[in-house]
Order: sequence, then C-alpha cells, then structure tokens
Amino acid sequence: MQFITELLNHYGYIVLLVSLMIELIAFPVPGEALMTYCGFLVFEGKLNWSISILMATVGVILGITISYLIGFTLGFSFFYKYGSYIHLGPKRLEKTSKWFKRYGNKLLIIAYFIPGLRHITGYFSGITKIHYKKFALRAYIGAFIWTGTFISLGKILGPDWEKFHSFIRKYLIIGSLFIAVVMIIVYLYKSYKLQITEFVISLLNSVIVIFHSLGKVKVAITSVAVVFLGLSVLVIGIIQDFLSNEFIQFDSIVAFLIRFIFTEKWSYIMRLLGLMTSIKVLILLITLVFIWIIIKGVDKLLEIRFLLITIIGGEFLEEVLRLIFHRLGPLGLSLPEKIKYTFPSEQSLVAVVAYGFAAFLIVRHTKKVWLKTIAIIISLAVCFFTGVSVLFFQVQFPSDVVAGYVFGGVWLSLNIVLLEIFRILPKVQL
Repeated sequence: MQFITELLNHYGYIVLLVSLMIELIAFPVPGEALMTYCGFLVFEGKLNWSISILMATVGVILGITISYLIGFTLGFSFFYKYGSYIHLGPKRLEKTSKWFKRYGNKLLIIAYFIPGLRHITGYFSGITKIHYKKFALRAYIGAFIWTGTFISLGKILGPDWEKFHSFIRKYLIIGSLFIAVVMIIVYLYKSYKLQITEFVISLLNSVIVIFHSLGKVKVAITSVAVVFLGLSVLVIGIIQDFLSNEFIQFDSIVAFLIRFIFTEKWSYIMRLLGLMTSIKVLILLITLVFIWIIIKGVDKLLEIRFLLITIIGGEFLEEVLRLIFHRLGPLGLSLPEKIKYTFPSEQSLVAVVAYGFAAFLIVRHTKKVWLKTIAIIISLAVCFFTGVSVLFFQVQFPSDVVAGYVFGGVWLSLNIVLLEIFRILPKVQL
C-alpha cells in the first residue's frame, strides 16, 4: 500500500486509473484504501475531486470490461479445465455459475462493495453469457457509485481517513450484504409469487387441521407473532452487547460526518424535520391513512385495526425497550427523567413504523407506479432525516438511531406479515 500511495503522490490520476483497472482483473491491489487516500489528497488540494472520480471510474470500467471479455471469450469449458489453478475447481465453478446466472446480474451495482465478489463479477458475467448491454448498465453505474463513495469519504474525513477507513469499510460491507439479501428475496418473491402463496395457504390448511378451528389458528398465529417479536428483541439485544465495544467508534465516525455535512444553516430545517414524529403530526398521519383505507381499502376494518396496533404498539415498544436497555444519551442526566434513555431512538423507531405502514398501504392499494414511487421515497426520506435531525442536535447517539431503525423494521414487518395472514385466512378452505 505504501508503495502505491507514493506512486499516487507523484503520478496522480494515472496511478489511480491503472491500479483500479488491474484490481478488477483480480490482482491484489487495495483499491478502497487507495481511493480513500486519493480523497485525502483532494482534501489537501493536490488532486481534483471530479477528475479523481472520473479517472477511478474509467479504471474500474476498463478492468471489469476486460474480465468480462476474458470470461466471455474463454467460456465455461476453459475455466472448468484450468480453473483449479486460481481456486475455481469444477465443483465451485458450477455452483458459483448457477448462483451468478440467477442472481449475479441483479447485484452488479453493489458487488463492488463486497470483497472477493467484485473480483469475479466480470469473469462470471462473461462465463454465464450475460448480455453486454445489461452487464454494462449495472456494472458501470456501480463503478461510479463505488469510486465516488470512497473518494468522497477520503475528502470528508481528511487527515482522519486512515483512522476511520477500516471501520467505514466494514459498515459498507454489512450494508451491501443486507441490500443483496433484500434484492434476492424480492427477486424470489416476484419469480415464485404463485408458489409462495400456494405454500402459505397449504401451510395454513395444515394448521387448521391440527387445531380443528379457525379461532385457535388465530390464537396460534398471534402467539407466533409475540414469540417472533420476543426473539427479535433478544437477538438484537445480544448483538447490542456484542457490539458494545464498537459503538464508540461507530458513533464517533457518524457524528463526525453529520457535523461535516450539515452545518448550522440546517438548524431551522432540522427542527421542522424533528416535528415529523410529534403527536400532532402522527394524529394527522393516522387520519389521512384512515381516509385512504376507507376509500381504497379491501379489508377496511382489518386494516384500520392493524394501523392502530402498528403505530400505538410501536410507541409502547420503544418505551419498553428504552427502559430495558437503560442507556443514557449524550446529554446524560441533564435530560428529564422521561427521555434521558435514548436506546433505541424514539424518533427513528416511530418514523419507520408509522410512515412505513402508511407507505405499505398506499403501495398495496394503488396501481399507479408514480404514486407508489412517491410514497416509498417520502417514507424513506422522512425516516432518514428524522434520524439525522436528532443527531444534528446531538441529543442521541448514532447507534441509538440505527437501533431505532432495526427495532422499528422488525415491528413493522411483523405487523405487515400478520395483516396479510389474517387477510388470507378467510380464503382458506376448512
């Protein structure tokens, strides 16, 4: 790494381009660290930010295109015969090729953030004969996002780039893996929606046979939901304990980024954003969603019931969790007794639950793509900026906000699943 950074200091953009190109051909080059250091040089005024991203993107595009052409030209048979020399024996090659043919093309954009995966993405795109236009669209957009992310981080972190690089990289990998899992789940649902529905109905029929009555099935489903929530709390609690030593590092990184990105000029906007989870706004949101259910809803009483359970239950959940974890926020004992415990964040949890459920109902009952898109974007924006607002005023730790997102997501998903199960139940034949 030191040798490459020295070259970067002397020869600048061309070293950045060539290094990233050969890394995407599978040479052992620390591309992410190199780009972060490049961002530091931008911070010092030695390199231009836009040109650095452009040259880095060109290098990545060249590298992954070369690996694609090699894979496409040599084909499966070549790697089947000689792949063992580069740790791609026949069994691993067949298994990876099948997986990549089904899911790989959809993950090209985020594959760069996952070590090991970005080095084989081009080859397997060629081996599995993915059409070049499809490959290029996703791979080249992903190249720009990847290079822009790390160079910008180096610019933002400045002299602290080396101190924080490894931690930020770890969290980006975790986030990328999470997105990859979500994309695969969505793909499977869209591809096998009918089979999944038939399986659920078949499973419910089996449960009905066991319990002999629909009423007992409802009790059983509710019990499963409670157990699921309890296990989710337990699992996340264990994760919290496990990561407790790393929260200081995570909190310091995110707090630094928030202070750098959002200056004092944002104060008024942040105060307005903080009102998005106030009681008055939540009552207005519930009223609007209630009207939407009356106009568009299918199972109106069921949906109204779950609307109230989801939002009011979310408020109760965050109160209980904060008492359980008993964690003081940045302001400690100077806060009133009622709000001095900040883990998980009340604002981020309630935002996910309330606006997430509202967006779900809109998406569920409209065929207009533009309306679905707007609902999703608004709900995501509210959730994000609600969390940012409390960090801006330094009343909560970043880990509090993230925990709020996680707990809120568990509670929201649980209620959506239960709502759909109760919606299906009347259609099940006894």
